Amino acid sequence: MQVVADKRALTFRRAVPADVDAIVALTQSAYRGDASRAGWTTEADLLDGQRTDPREVAELIANPDARLLLAERDGRVLASCVVERLSGEHAGDGYFGMFSVHPGAQGNGTGRALLAEAERVAREEWRSRAMRMTVIDVRDELIAWYERRGYRRTGEYKPFPYGDPRFGIPKRDDLRFEWLVKDLRSTDARSGEHA
Repeated sequence: MQVVADKRALTFRRAVPADVDAIVALTQSAYRGDASRAGWTTEADLLDGQRTDPREVAELIANPDARLLLAERDGRVLASCVVERLSGEHAGDGYFGMFSVHPGAQGNGTGRALLAEAERVAREEWRSRAMRMTVIDVRDELIAWYERRGYRRTGEYKPFPYGDPRFGIPKRDDLRFEWLVKDLRSTDARSGEHA
């Protein structure tokens, strides 16, 4: 599927159990295997194996402190992400994760629009002060994309879950996650852009 810039509006909705298989396929296509190389978000050079599975997606859909969001055009799912309410040390903040944009829909504003919708949910519906995420720290191009959207690197890291095939099979032994954060209180609610 090749998707070019399209003036037709994207619509956003919360995922339901019937969406599980489509979300797993979308996520896999965005990150793993040769199909993912059609887009720029591929992790195919870093990881093999799965990026998610039906059980994880079903649990996220059922979680009252999470929202699995879909971006669609004409009823076709082009992107998905998870927004979660954090507890513990970062209670009150939102967490953005499992961001997947179909390789054919990358580079045309679809991902940017879904990110803005996720930030709106966290800011307006949950009153989150900040949005947090973790990104594999060698993903320089992806981190730069988030920085252009107001996220900043924190210098805080967490280890990659080596030995747990649910997260993929690493091709390198130096992978780790870095926390990125964006202050949602300084975000223009109309545009989703950092003020």
